[in-house]
Amino acid sequence: MYIQVTNNGTQFHLTNGRLSYIFHVMKNGQLGHLYYGKALRGREDFSRLQAYHVQTGNSTQLDDDSAFSIESFRQEIPSYGKGDFRSPAISLRMPDGSHVTNFVYKNYEIKEGKPSLPDLPAAYANNKDASTLQIRLVEKRLKLELVLNYTVFHDLPVITRSVSLDNRGLDRIYIERLMSASVDFPEKDFEMVHLAGAWARECHIKTRQLQSGIQSIGSARGASSHHYNPFLALKRFNTTEHTGEVYGFNLVYSGNFLAQAEIDHYDNTRILLGINPFRFEWRLEPDECFHSPEAVMVYSEEGMNGMSQAFHDLYREHLIPKHWQKEIRPILINNWEATYFDFNEEKLLAIAEKAKDVGIELFVLDDGWFGSRNDDTTSLGDWKVNKNKLPKGLKHLAEGVRLRGLKFGLWFEPEMISPKSNLYESHPEWAIKTPGEHPTLSRNQRVLDFTQDEVVQFIYEQMAQIIRETELSYIKWDMNRYITEAYSSGLEADCQDEFYHRYILGVYKLYDRLTKEFPSVLFESCAGGGGRVDPGLLYFAPQVWISDNTDAVERLKIQYGTSMVYPIYSMGSHVSAVPNHQTLRHTPLSMRGDVALFGTFGYELDPGELTAAEQKVIEGQIQKYKQHRALIRDGDFYRLINPFETNETAWMIVSKDKHEALIGFYQVRAMPNWRRQQNVRLAGLERDWEYVVDGQCFYGDELMTIGLPLPEEFNGVNGATAKRSGDYQSHIFYLQLKGKQN
Repeated sequence: MYIQVTNNGTQFHLTNGRLSYIFHVMKNGQLGHLYYGKALRGREDFSRLQAYHVQTGNSTQLDDDSAFSIESFRQEIPSYGKGDFRSPAISLRMPDGSHVTNFVYKNYEIKEGKPSLPDLPAAYANNKDASTLQIRLVEKRLKLELVLNYTVFHDLPVITRSVSLDNRGLDRIYIERLMSASVDFPEKDFEMVHLAGAWARECHIKTRQLQSGIQSIGSARGASSHHYNPFLALKRFNTTEHTGEVYGFNLVYSGNFLAQAEIDHYDNTRILLGINPFRFEWRLEPDECFHSPEAVMVYSEEGMNGMSQAFHDLYREHLIPKHWQKEIRPILINNWEATYFDFNEEKLLAIAEKAKDVGIELFVLDDGWFGSRNDDTTSLGDWKVNKNKLPKGLKHLAEGVRLRGLKFGLWFEPEMISPKSNLYESHPEWAIKTPGEHPTLSRNQRVLDFTQDEVVQFIYEQMAQIIRETELSYIKWDMNRYITEAYSSGLEADCQDEFYHRYILGVYKLYDRLTKEFPSVLFESCAGGGGRVDPGLLYFAPQVWISDNTDAVERLKIQYGTSMVYPIYSMGSHVSAVPNHQTLRHTPLSMRGDVALFGTFGYELDPGELTAAEQKVIEGQIQKYKQHRALIRDGDFYRLINPFETNETAWMIVSKDKHEALIGFYQVRAMPNWRRQQNVRLAGLERDWEYVVDGQCFYGDELMTIGLPLPEEFNGVNGATAKRSGDYQSHIFYLQLKGKQN
């Protein structure tokens, strides 16, 4: 059994042999948290794991038990106002202006599989993969019902959580905060790990030791943001990439979020994860129900890499669209950095022709194909072909691309509107604007009000028509600015703080409709690069453009950090021309390809400008990717050398059966008079199996203990024997089980 109910139906133990999560009903009827961590054997009663006694000066909640105080108790859904002064998971405002609630246990239900979340993306599972526990709590005075959903995945160290609130009373209430997950730990000895950055340097790894008080990350930008990812992990001080305990938390949501760790005066740690309470309030009428986004919780005894692999497996097998789980995704070329806005059909077809010659499979037309778009000041919202550039139309161009043996894809920015556009002239009220305030522009554009169904419907009709007309194979969905002056003319005054959540629900609604109607179209999400890298969008778009920065050196950090949570095969990773358009750095074409190899792979350049030697290199890169992309899609990813700590980076992908592996090694700067022999310790292999790499044989234990020998580096005097030299080195190694070579 994956969900054990004991102690006369008052104690709940979720376990799958890899983790245990235990809580119970306390004597006041509320839920008390008992344990989360390494799997424990079942027993009738775990109540001893929570000490119920009053500390000096604490308030007591029960008249007949002066030792019962929730000020330091670990809880499942803590609220404020009855003795717990820490940040609550739930806060409501009632018609009389009061805020205090008392949700007590009513009953439970166990379901095999996993119910979906209405209007929200969430992990999915059938009866053999997961079991779900639903706990019902009631607020008797207010006639409210709170349902806590816990799903334990049978073969993964993963639990997902969400909350729904049902108003069964006669009065409306206002939700001020409803966090998706709250977990209380009886200690503070952790380091907090999260991902931070900005445009062009997303997902940099940050680590800090927890201190008394609140440490948090979040977004109030209308998107999960370039600046903080909706991910937080707690790890032990001695935890490494491959050993030690770590708890990972990720929110399946693409809007404003909060991820917080709070250390109280007794050194308890409370983790909260959910919709950011800042500028959030939801009016809940009688007979209405509100659902929180889903939180994913991972426990790992195998270090940070073990946590990452659990996230990767969950998202590959239980989150991305089923159609794309095993479907080979095409190698693409995007025209943006080759042409920017300056193109015509002849120029585009010439790029497609050259791209086909080197083995590329998909041509993507980026910004500038619609309206009168010749720069970034006009036409967003006018999703009709720019006849000045493409007088024969999009359908003719798409057919020309397909005649050359490539699939055809398009760039859209559906959530945005240009003040200079036909759509704005017709519907200025569809652009987000606070009455009386001068609207803020970003990239010369404003944001469409996706809280209004008619706006979503209008954009859907334009996009669907183009998909049908051009028989699109791929859409790059961009979102290049955050939300300012958040206000909707379609919402009542006391519902304006619903705006941000309703907006992202509108985005999900459009994604859901398009992906269901056109399931074979590959969607890649983008938000000025990595402004919305989150599991919410992976549910609709199986890959994401993780950064506009294609510089190979910077991509080492961006891809390394992103891999903390997200699968390698979800990362858009392209080879671009030099000097790089974001850093002006010159790196070898070989290194650019070797970095991009660990992702979805593609190109952002003009193949017509390649020399014969460069064309041959690209042909080899594409051949290599095609040879290994099933391994890249399905294998286990291991981080080996950290670019945030050293001059080098290394990572590898190992097949699930451990028969083959692909290793990438990168060195940014040359090292004068350095070690004659340098090894990279591998991971994830079978210790007793013999492997072949570059014609040499090694046992797994050698490769993981001593390491894989790197080619000799030039040190100033060994020119005759050196195999590598200079800045920006990279090497790809393919390893196979001996006797399994092709």
